[in-house]
Amino acid sequence: MASGPSAVREKFELLQARRDIKVVAINTSFQLVPWADLLYACDGKWWELYKGVPDFHGLKVVHERTVVAKFPELKRVEVIRFGNELITEPPGLLGAGGNSGFQALNLVVQFGVKKVILIGYDMRVDYGGHWHPRHPFPLSNPDAAANIPRWRKAVDGAARKLAQLRIEVVNCSMVSELVAYPKMPLEKVLELS
Repeated sequence: MASGPSAVREKFELLQARRDIKVVAINTSFQLVPWADLLYACDGKWWELYKGVPDFHGLKVVHERTVVAKFPELKRVEVIRFGNELITEPPGLLGAGGNSGFQALNLVVQFGVKKVILIGYDMRVDYGGHWHPRHPFPLSNPDAAANIPRWRKAVDGAARKLAQLRIEVVNCSMVSELVAYPKMPLEKVLELS
């Protein structure tokens, strides 16, 4: 569950009812799915802004070392700073992809999933940067020229590796600019799962 504006159109109760489906909230999207199994945000400043998200009871994962000292309940992964490849070994080492969405995708690959449902992976800003207001300074926000093309390239670029690993990926954002994954409404995906 990423933060693209399309995320708010989804019927989250359908996911919550399906306990056989594990839900990963990325950054502020935990507010849409507070019952998610995992919350991932790579940016330590984000965790500081939300004070470690004390009311979230699932697994909380970050990459920045300094924030774990402030919030010891966070689990830490290592990220290859400029790597745009999915990494399968060793566990806990992720490709960067320039964003938390890519890193969360890499993390669930390491968990051994066989199917991924992308929600809110819009990869565009003409409908808005997020479903929520802009992040305050010093956090960054999606930018059509600066980071969106890089993020899109990394996530689309992971398709080949995902296919090699026999991991099916379905994109539930009908407005997404990603091109490497079939699009399907969430209700239909859940009906077929």
